[in-house]
Amino acid sequence: MSDTSTGSGKVVVNRSMSLDGFTAGPGDAMNWIFDFMGPIEDEFPEIMAATGAMLVGRRTYEVGKRMAENPNKVTPAYDGGAEFVLTHEPPDPPDPAVTFLTGDIGEAVATALRAAGGKNLEILGADVTGQCLRRGLVDEIMVYVLPVLLGDGTRFFSSPGLARIDLEPLDSTRSGAVTILRFRVRK
Repeated sequence: MSDTSTGSGKVVVNRSMSLDGFTAGPGDAMNWIFDFMGPIEDEFPEIMAATGAMLVGRRTYEVGKRMAENPNKVTPAYDGGAEFVLTHEPPDPPDPAVTFLTGDIGEAVATALRAAGGKNLEILGADVTGQCLRRGLVDEIMVYVLPVLLGDGTRFFSSPGLARIDLEPLDSTRSGAVTILRFRVRK
């Protein structure tokens, strides 16, 4: 696994989540997250400075693309480095700013970590997160718990067949109404 003492980055799941465990609302809606962005925007420069690449799933990529096409005043600029999308079906035509990967999750993580250049690899998307956790590829999980109940949508993690994973709490902070939790995945 990655090792920060040798300069290689960590594999970090970084997610916003409603109190009832959803990362997206019905229809993949994520606009509710921006209701709480003000207090947590202070965290972004530090996270971006530590992040060298992002690995996302195709659905998360499509949601992000829709959000970028319809920016609003509360949508923050976010540059997490090189963007990799793990998919069974790359778009036609492909987005030249994104690298689409179609192979094994372990190969995808290794490719994106190399591109991160010693910085962290940020994992986004419920399915990609589940695949990484099942394979023991995640070093840390950072969760922004937002004070809202969505009632339905995409769960933070829904992966049948996953064995128990123990986490070690690293940090718990509050920024406005948002609680930020950080855990190390115990190996």
